[in-house]
Amino acid sequence: MSIEIPVGLTELLQGYTVEVLRQRPPDLVEFAVQYFTRLRDTRSQDGSGATAKSVGKGVMFDGEPMQTESNGDEDDDEDDSDFEPPPPSRFNRRVSVCAEPLNPDDDEEDSEPRVVHPKTDEQRCRLQEACKDILLFKALDQEQFSQVLDAMFEVIVQPQEHVINQGDDGDNFYVIERGVYDIVVQKDGVGCCVGQYDNKGSFGELALMYNTPRAATIIAKQEGALWGLDRATFRRLIVKNNAKKRRMYESFIESVPLLKSLELSERMKIVDVLGVKIFQDGERIIMQGDQADCFYVVESGEVKIMMKSKTKADRQDNAEVEITRCTRGQYFGELALVTNKPRAASAYAIGDVKCLVIDVQAFERLLGPCKEIMKRNIVHYEEQLVALFGSSMDLRD
Repeated sequence: MSIEIPVGLTELLQGYTVEVLRQRPPDLVEFAVQYFTRLRDTRSQDGSGATAKSVGKGVMFDGEPMQTESNGDEDDDEDDSDFEPPPPSRFNRRVSVCAEPLNPDDDEEDSEPRVVHPKTDEQRCRLQEACKDILLFKALDQEQFSQVLDAMFEVIVQPQEHVINQGDDGDNFYVIERGVYDIVVQKDGVGCCVGQYDNKGSFGELALMYNTPRAATIIAKQEGALWGLDRATFRRLIVKNNAKKRRMYESFIESVPLLKSLELSERMKIVDVLGVKIFQDGERIIMQGDQADCFYVVESGEVKIMMKSKTKADRQDNAEVEITRCTRGQYFGELALVTNKPRAASAYAIGDVKCLVIDVQAFERLLGPCKEIMKRNIVHYEEQLVALFGSSMDLRD
C-alpha cells in the first residue's frame, strides 16, 4: 500500500516544529492546539482555504515566515549536523502563541538544554569585552555567565535599520559592541528621539522581563555590531536570577528616601537593573574629574566624599577636603549624571563598603521622576562649598 504525503503537510509540520524548538512549551498538546487554531484564524482572515502558503523555506504565520532553514537573507556558517534551532534574529520575530512557561520564583534546577552558538576565539574575546560592564550580568555566577556567552549570537546592522520596534513583542536582548543607536518613542503619532546609545550599553530587557511590548524603537545610525540573547535563555538565566535578587533587595529599596516617590512597579524595575560592588577600606570608589558612568546607593558601610578646589588647582596646599559622609540608604555619584559634567568630587570607602550600582542608561530611563529631587540637592551642595571654599564655582564649572 502506497502512502502519499498531502501537499503542504511537510511545511506545516516544519513550521510547528520550529516554534516548539523556539518556545520550548511544557505542554506540547496545548501548544499545538493554540498554534494551529491561530494559524487557521489567520488563513480565514486572509480568505485562504488552501494549504499554508510557502515563503522561501518557511510557512507564513501572522504575516511572518517561520524559518526552517536560512531564507537567504543571512549567511549560514553553522554546521547543519549540529541540529540546533535557528538563532533568533531581526528577520525572525517572536510570535505570541502561548503564555510564558517560566516561573522566575521557582528554585528548581533548570532542565532545559543549553543553547550554544559556536564562536571563534576572536568573536569570544569581542563578546566578553562588550559584556564586561553590563549590569544585568554582574549578579551571575561564572557558570551562568558562561552559559549566557555561549547562547549569544552576533548581529550586524546597517544604517537606519530598526533593531526593535515600539509595540512589538520582545524576542531578544541586545548588547552593543559598536555603533550609535537612536532611542525613538512614538508620541501622538510622532516619533521623538529621547536618547542615544553610543558604542556601548544594552537594550531590550524590559519587554522580556515583564512580558510587555517594546517601549521604544531602536534605530542604527551607522553600520554596527550587536550581540543578541534569545528570549528563552534570557528568562531562564537572567530573569530567574533577578527574581532572587528582587526578594533580597526590595525591602531595602523601599527604605531609600530618594526612591519613595516612585511607584512600586518603578522601584521593582530599579531592583532588576541593580549591580553590586564591594570596596575595601580606603579604596577610591569614584575620582574627581572622571566621566560619570553610574550612580551609587550605600547598602552597608560608610563612604567619605572628598573634594579639591578647582579654583586653587595651582596651589600646593590644595588638599582634598571632606564634604560629607554617606551611610546605608544614602546615595552619591548622581550630580555628574544630573548635570552631564565630570565627577565633582571623589568618594572613598571607610571600612568595608557594599554599594548598589545603577548604570547611566538605566539612570536616565528609570530615575527620571527623581531628578527634580536630585537637582534640589545641588543647592545644598553649593552651600557646603561656600562654607568650605568661599565659593560654589567648583560645582558649576
